Amino acid sequence: MSDRNGRVFVTGAGIVSPLGNDIESFWAHLIAGQSGAGPITRFDASGYETRFACEVKDFTTDGIVDRKDAKRMDRFAQFAVVASHQAMKNANLDLEAVNRDRVGVVMGSGIGGMETFEAQHAVLLERGPGRISPFFIPMMISDMAAGQVSIQFGLRGPNFATVSACASGAHAIGEALRLMRSGDADVVVAGGAEATITPMALAGFSSSRALSTRNDDPQRASRPFDLDRDGFVIGEGAGVLVLETEDHARRRGAPLLCELGGYGASADAYHLTAPSEDGNGAARPVSRAR
Repeated sequence: MSDRNGRVFVTGAGIVSPLGNDIESFWAHLIAGQSGAGPITRFDASGYETRFACEVKDFTTDGIVDRKDAKRMDRFAQFAVVASHQAMKNANLDLEAVNRDRVGVVMGSGIGGMETFEAQHAVLLERGPGRISPFFIPMMISDMAAGQVSIQFGLRGPNFATVSACASGAHAIGEALRLMRSGDADVVVAGGAEATITPMALAGFSSSRALSTRNDDPQRASRPFDLDRDGFVIGEGAGVLVLETEDHARRRGAPLLCELGGYGASADAYHLTAPSEDGNGAARPVSRAR
């Protein structure tokens, strides 16, 4: 039965980030004002105008994902699985005690498996089409973060991806709210994952003049509201929440971290990247949020 005004709570959170691969270290570094930016180490960026990014450090799937399975996941999907594992642990969610048919996954990703795409394109050019991995498509497509979370933890509720550039993760959380209010799920693991610090992605953003070029001061390059801002700093990672209906959360004694009070979405219908000058694009979803 649906309940459009049913209360939904955040009961757990998990993160993989350039500031730490768990909530505690991430938060400690964040409130200390630290930056995750530094020289790119994942490939040789010496020929690029921008040579720094916010990379995830010391990341591992050990103890969470079988090594064979991990090799069949793009980096963005690995991030999503690890962050989801953390979030469910943080929520004290006992998967043996809940109805997994009513635990959904909604995971946003703007691009998906960019690293896999680039690697397999190189194989095509160098060795021909017969050498492309049979896992190329399953590793690349954006909905594989949600799919792998579902597979790894046996979550059989609604499962899909949201793909809306920078808003992908926020849309995932909002759509999760709608799933629970419509009665389609009791719990939804929702968030976003991205791993686009790759040669093509960096070149593409650089070509569009979107990235900061403060190579001599990467720690202070991300300054979104500064008069001297010269572009954004590309990063990677995953952030995941466990969302639950109030009834379900209270029945199992879950920690109620905060309430998700509403969700609204709209399009500016204005420009590919710039917001509408009068701010109507931000005002409309706020007025719709409920």
